Amino acid sequence: MAIPERPWSVRIAVSEVPETGRHFDLVADAQACAAIARLAGVAAVPRLTAGFEVTRHSHGGLRVVGRVSATVEQTCVVTLEPLENPIEESIDLVFTPATHALDMSQIEAPLDDAPEAMVDGTVDLGALATEFLILGIDPYPRKPGAVFQSPAPDDDAARPFAALDALKKARVGEER
Repeated sequence: MAIPERPWSVRIAVSEVPETGRHFDLVADAQACAAIARLAGVAAVPRLTAGFEVTRHSHGGLRVVGRVSATVEQTCVVTLEPLENPIEESIDLVFTPATHALDMSQIEAPLDDAPEAMVDGTVDLGALATEFLILGIDPYPRKPGAVFQSPAPDDDAARPFAALDALKKARVGEER
């Protein structure tokens, strides 16, 4: 099954945001959560919500400030047991129309502060929430208290080629 390019899409245009701004509370449905889990490479995303304050910004742009909150089910890298990890990510981005996109050579501020380009005059809040959720996922999740213990150095099984060495010794013994 192919993963859609945007498993969760909630597009807004500048015209949908009054001068006083607009608040958005988003909740991903089960289908979107399943697609996002596949895209993110996690076992499941049982919960994904986002809250955004969207205000108009100069030159026909938008400023999006908010928070993504989610729970992801992953596998512990030590015990290989399932675990749930909460994710809380803050968002504060400015979007400008592509026609007013700034020449990056003119920006003196760090690139992290550079505005994002709007796509077809819209901002996709669902895609934005998905992106920040994925950025917030722990790539090496561990259950609380899980500690990796490597085998003792003198343990033959700890050597990577111990099985091949035993096979070689067995064959030499057969040849005699």
